[in-house]
Amino acid sequence: MTHDIYISLLGRNEIVREGLRRILIEEHFHILSSVDDSSHISNLPTDPMVTGSHIIIIDTGPDNFGLEHCRELRQRFLESYIVLLADAFKYEEVTEAFRSGVDGYIVKEISCEPLISSLHLVSLGEKVMPSQLAGAFANGGATFKRRDWRTSITDINLSDREVEILRSLILGYANKVISRRLEISEATVKVHVKAILRKLRVSNRTQAAIWAVRNGLESHLAAQPKDKTILNDDGVHSILVDCVA
Repeated sequence: MTHDIYISLLGRNEIVREGLRRILIEEHFHILSSVDDSSHISNLPTDPMVTGSHIIIIDTGPDNFGLEHCRELRQRFLESYIVLLADAFKYEEVTEAFRSGVDGYIVKEISCEPLISSLHLVSLGEKVMPSQLAGAFANGGATFKRRDWRTSITDINLSDREVEILRSLILGYANKVISRRLEISEATVKVHVKAILRKLRVSNRTQAAIWAVRNGLESHLAAQPKDKTILNDDGVHSILVDCVA
């Protein structure tokens, strides 16, 4: 029995698809299809001796061709992974792509080795985002258009308690600290954090905090009464701690 990675390529540019197909074959990926119409994409073979992961790679092209198909493909292929291959980094496009259910967003300027590594990560269930995203946040996100936080939390149906906990994630509070601040058990905090991650479609607390800042919740935070100083177990606070709930 084998466990392999199967690839379906979708894009209008046949030359781009063919070049990518050859690269992936050399790296021992199995190409199921290379098409310009999403209706021609099929799922994994039904042979019981064949097991593996299925990744649909979409060449977005200059006219957002890929974004148009993300939701449709997500609904058709619930067990497959979807990766957008973009001509250039566009923050709003990244946001829309992950809202549409993609598992990876890769900019074409990437070289072969990190591309292959990214696809392997996706096949393991990891979310892959462009490195430019980190640079954009490091620069303070000055070019990002910010939404009113009330609209943002309404869109994803966050409860008042979840908003309180999301505020705490922006501040970098651990679950133990959050439970003391809100006078609820740590187990309840964990349940709320997991619900927040699921509603935001993010993988960890750092990404949730970034989402909150991106959507204007830090302005709501600034308007709130100052919290009493509560230190974590190390005696310090940290912003955007990258750990899983």
